[in-house]
Amino acid sequence: MLPARNRMTRSSEFGATVKYGTRAAQPDVVVHVRRASDQDAGAGPQVGLIVGKSVGSAVERHRVARRLRHVARTVLSDLDPSDRLVIRALPSSRQASSARLEQQLRRGLVRSSRRAGTGR
Repeated sequence: MLPARNRMTRSSEFGATVKYGTRAAQPDVVVHVRRASDQDAGAGPQVGLIVGKSVGSAVERHRVARRLRHVARTVLSDLDPSDRLVIRALPSSRQASSARLEQQLRRGLVRSSRRAGTGR
């Protein structure tokens, strides 16, 4: 489970991250990363999930969301405190293992940071 301070809850934060952040598509997930301004920076990086109905039934969507939250928790230490991360699950994420999801998330973070010029 993600700590409460690291959960993205406002739709405006989701929208800004997806619209203005850098995007890196992977086979099972799409990673959107945006560095917030100093005034928006909170106590740490924030992570949000988008798991749409195309992923499957409610049970399957919740299962994918739980695995993504667990995977996102492992990369929190790699993020800057002002980073905002949105992970969009694609339908193929339903069959992906947690290890594969973590690998794709890390690869997506590296690709998006290169595009943004923040080199991690």
